[in-house]
Amino acid sequence: MARSSTRMPRSCAWRRTARTICALPAPSSTGYGPTTRSANRSWRCSGSRPSANRCVRPGGQRASVARVTHPLKAALGSPLYRKLLAIRLTGQAGDGMLQSALATFVLFSPERQASASAIAAAFAILALPYSLIGPFTGVLLDRWRRQRVLLWGNLLRAVSMIPVVYFTAQGNSGVGLGVSVLAAIGINRFVLAGLSAAVPLTVPEPSLTTANAIAPTAGTMAAAVAAFLGVGLRQALGGDDTGSVVVLCLTAGVFVMAGLLATRVHRTEFGPLPGEHAQTARQVLRGLADGAHQLWQRHPARNAIAMVSAQRIAIGAGTVIAVLLLRLRLNPPDATDRALNELAVMLAAAAAGALLGAVITPAMTRRLGPIRWTSASYLLAGVGAWVGVAAASVVSLILAGLVIGFAGQVGKVCGDTLVQEWIDEGNRGRVFALYDVAVNVALVSGVVFVAVLDPEATNAGLTAAAIGLGMIASGLLYLRTRLPAT
Repeated sequence: MARSSTRMPRSCAWRRTARTICALPAPSSTGYGPTTRSANRSWRCSGSRPSANRCVRPGGQRASVARVTHPLKAALGSPLYRKLLAIRLTGQAGDGMLQSALATFVLFSPERQASASAIAAAFAILALPYSLIGPFTGVLLDRWRRQRVLLWGNLLRAVSMIPVVYFTAQGNSGVGLGVSVLAAIGINRFVLAGLSAAVPLTVPEPSLTTANAIAPTAGTMAAAVAAFLGVGLRQALGGDDTGSVVVLCLTAGVFVMAGLLATRVHRTEFGPLPGEHAQTARQVLRGLADGAHQLWQRHPARNAIAMVSAQRIAIGAGTVIAVLLLRLRLNPPDATDRALNELAVMLAAAAAGALLGAVITPAMTRRLGPIRWTSASYLLAGVGAWVGVAAASVVSLILAGLVIGFAGQVGKVCGDTLVQEWIDEGNRGRVFALYDVAVNVALVSGVVFVAVLDPEATNAGLTAAAIGLGMIASGLLYLRTRLPAT
């Protein structure tokens, strides 16, 4: 909405201290959302009186206005955000069950020996092929109704479980299973990108950091709980491949539930904004280039993605070294159940760290700002990871998982918020797709780093030093980022 000399009613004027908040971005003349960051704060109000308690979305849709005293209440008070959260929690619970079934089948079966090369190959199959096509998904997210993406994407994930179940039942951990899992994970990445791109349309802007803290953290917790349940169910059924098959069948049902939850939302409510039209292949590439160009121009968003990617390198390297230590160094080769239980505790510690990071990040960003708070958490995690992995004990690995999970969630919450604040709605889907590519490549890079330099986990101290110093250096470099005055 263009600025005019007419003063807007106070009830719908943008003010950070306002108790009545209208949080829906107005369309720009290009049809791709605000052309500048300040344009994100333009609103148009319905009602002839200042007391009119509603705002109009682009396209005429109405959204209720919440009187809030705290960002958490504003976020959870949004019915649309709660529906988005329900879809995420259910879908990521399915992800947790899928990952637990595959991990126990491939890495923690007595008849299958874990190795760094096998883990690296698995990560590469799951992440890199999707990274090649990932940027194009952002263009699709900016064209397709995101509600339809969440509906059909989750249903397709359920269908993709059929070949995964088949190969698992046959005891086949080869190429067939890898390709089948690749399809399931690829759809999952697309769905997660759509969920992230939809968040700014569901909450007031002052609550965006809180909303970004709640959604991925709750999703991570849902995945962790579901993974634990999956591991427990598999062990209750005998701890063999039959248990993995049962867990995978239940996973398909969970994905169906996630898809059905998306039907509670109108197809236009998750965006994209009106005004976008079908594009040719050349326009798709041009749109992708526009998203990349804007990301490079908006250095707060660019640097935030770089920081999250650095932490994903640490996660990839730390995960491999932890699996190798638990399977090859800290337990007898045939004690797979004990190694699996210890890994589960370590992952639970990482999830607890992520929860702690999400809980305190909104308050800490208001006090320190996202840059300094993220940097501080990375410095803490770098020291903790260095000491924890170098000690090479079960307890120290648990502590390392705790601090890395904490820093990862802090970086992700702050990073998502900066990307959403500094990238226009018309390019947001594209940038989030690039974001996803960056973290996938970073994760695999960390895995390959350990697979090449320490495939038998014989030099855990050097690996720990590399992980810790990388986190510390990232935190110090990030302090150089400056947020332009608005």
